[in-house]
Amino acid sequence: MAEKSNSERPGRRKFIKKGMLTGAGALIGSGLVSSCSDEKSGESSEKVKLLTTDGKLVEVDKNQLQHMSMDLATREESRQGIPGSKFVLVVDLSRCKNARKCKIACDEHHNLTPDRPFIKILKMQDNPNSSPYWMPKKCFQCDNPPCVKVCPVGATYKRSDGIVLVDNVRCIGCRFCMAACPYSARVFNWGKPNPPVDREGEVYSPESSSPSLIGTVEKCDFCPDTIRQGKLPPCIPSCPNGALYFGNELDDTVTNGFETERFSELLREKAGYRYMEELGTLPRVYYLPPANRSFPFKDDPSIESS
Repeated sequence: MAEKSNSERPGRRKFIKKGMLTGAGALIGSGLVSSCSDEKSGESSEKVKLLTTDGKLVEVDKNQLQHMSMDLATREESRQGIPGSKFVLVVDLSRCKNARKCKIACDEHHNLTPDRPFIKILKMQDNPNSSPYWMPKKCFQCDNPPCVKVCPVGATYKRSDGIVLVDNVRCIGCRFCMAACPYSARVFNWGKPNPPVDREGEVYSPESSSPSLIGTVEKCDFCPDTIRQGKLPPCIPSCPNGALYFGNELDDTVTNGFETERFSELLREKAGYRYMEELGTLPRVYYLPPANRSFPFKDDPSIESS
């Protein structure tokens, strides 16, 4: 029998196209909706397609699914993490063209001011003879986070699902964590928050990083508040080029909201790497090199090279 070509291998094919609901299934996998009720709750006419942990697409009755709580997590609950999950982010540098839609979506979701960006778009150039490229940078959610070790009051912590959060109620604003972070991923809130009218009276949760508290440290949080609702972090589907993939490492799947890939094969076949990995921080954000780019580099003089 002839050997299958690379394009025919199931791991590299596009599992799901234009499937936001399925993307949410891949996002949390078994933690979100894979546990079916032991008791028959009655079948409905509505079917839901899900991606299983072994990469199979299945169709189940919506009434047979057990959904995770959509309630906003309390400060205590926020420290536990979402069961059965180890979240990862993959950035395909060949697809990023500095559209900045991810940053806009993040700023709106967290009600951020221009001086407190959770996402920075850097202009990179590996050597004088290579073409420059754009690199989105946010908190790397390290598995060996220096920021957690230096916090004197335990305001920043590492969860079981891989996410590093900040409890701004406990934060004393010493900024030790900012000094310890080798990626400069954290920002300090110097000003009084000015939430939009539709968010006035919002209850604070470390999972939403909102409302902001003056005199405290903030950063990208992988948006666990939206994950609990079975949705992708706002930055992921906002990218018009599909440069950002998010998913659950335990399910070996990541999605950009339009297509779903096997996490391990994506890294292996596109030479995925972690930024400044030599530091031993074990980031949960991976990059795919800017090879075979979808479009030529268009410079932005307002952004300095890094």
